[in-house]
Amino acid sequence: MAHQKIDINLPLSKVYELMSSPCDFPKYLEGINEVNKINSQSFEYATEIGGEEFRWVTNIIDDLRNTRFAWITINGNLNQTGTIRFTPLNNGSRTRVDFSLDYRTFFGAPSEELAKFIETLPDTLTASLEKFRDLAEAGTFGDKEEVKAEEEVTA
Repeated sequence: MAHQKIDINLPLSKVYELMSSPCDFPKYLEGINEVNKINSQSFEYATEIGGEEFRWVTNIIDDLRNTRFAWITINGNLNQTGTIRFTPLNNGSRTRVDFSLDYRTFFGAPSEELAKFIETLPDTLTASLEKFRDLAEAGTFGDKEEVKAEEEVTA
């Protein structure tokens, strides 16, 4: 399990808005290639680790606006749980994010590549949160898709 904190120079409501949609996780969370919304509570994730494809479905189990966001895996070939807590700082002008993330196999020991991915999760989560902070503070959180669309038009 990895647990990391980061302070972001944006109001809590903005940070919560940007961070509480699993469909946006691939923009900043390393190790998540794709997230598709199934319904208001369920999301399908996909990634590849060591040449092996992993797919799993999570359910949101806690969504307390501007306070906490959490999910658990309900099926798939990788078990992921996560919790994000939001704390206002400096009279609400800044936000502290506490992010906990855990990956496990459902049965048996993980492959060597998956075990390495899980072992390096604390460092990966730190880098992912720094990427989120940089994108959010620069106001470019959604630009990746916009740039991609522009490249497709001009290419």
